Amino acid sequence: MNTFDAIAARRSVKKFDPEHTMSEAEITQLMDAAILSPTAFNIQNWRFVVITDQAVKDQFKAIGGNQAQFSDCSVLVVVCGDRQAYDQETERYWANADEQTREALVGMIRRHYGADEIHCRDENLKSGGMAAMTIMLAAKAMGYDSCPMSGFDFAKAAEIIKMPAHHDIIMSVTVGKGVESARTRGGQLGLDEVCFRDSF
Repeated sequence: MNTFDAIAARRSVKKFDPEHTMSEAEITQLMDAAILSPTAFNIQNWRFVVITDQAVKDQFKAIGGNQAQFSDCSVLVVVCGDRQAYDQETERYWANADEQTREALVGMIRRHYGADEIHCRDENLKSGGMAAMTIMLAAKAMGYDSCPMSGFDFAKAAEIIKMPAHHDIIMSVTVGKGVESARTRGGQLGLDEVCFRDSF
């Protein structure tokens, strides 16, 4: 499936086959795509909790308004971000660069983020959002359906996944074998309303 077809075909599917499982090879393929998502300065600050355990998926259903997607999907990916990623062996993010370039970039990264928690959280939101979209498009290209989910108790979710204190939950993505088509698009705005040339 080419990129434009995947974008057009990707829809938020609400009902999955609860008996279907994805193979470990498929899960690895999906997450290999996710880690190609862009991040500022290549700090790779996204973190992914890949949930296949039915009991854990059921816990997410309980804290997510009893939405069936959480428990019936094959894989639930909780997309998180690490606010301290910028300062974790920073040199490795540019391991393939020449030494001068690497030293310059490492210095810029540490100065740019420093101890600014709000800036680091904002970076998590941006990187996590892009990674979630990558997961959904990759899933569609693999023949699976998905649904981005933010309607759950983030504080309770953090407890369930034992999230470290310096991390943020961005959203979750359910992936699986859809058993019904997505609803008709609710109403797409035209380019003339949302897209502007050079200025508003």
